Amino acid sequence: MTGVDHAAQTARLEAAVPLRISDCLDVCDQANVIVVQPSATGRAAGGRPVWLGLVNDPEATEDIITWVRSGGPGVAPLPEILGLYAFTPPGRPANP
Repeated sequence: MTGVDHAAQTARLEAAVPLRISDCLDVCDQANVIVVQPSATGRAAGGRPVWLGLVNDPEATEDIITWVRSGGPGVAPLPEILGLYAFTPPGRPANP
């Protein structure tokens, strides 16, 4: 998306939480897409990856960092504000 400082967003996430950059996720209409994977503890508690789309402002990035630091999927509930960004990508089952 134009007007978004992708490098700054990536650098901020990389400095704060574990980060893996991926090639195309086939949901370009939702860019920027961030998939938050559960930690081992979160997986053990039933956490599933959470797909967040249209993450195009620094405040949303900070909200994601805060959630991941508090445990993320399976450990900490998805903050209401991030629920506005959550989506189910085509071909994947919805999170319960």
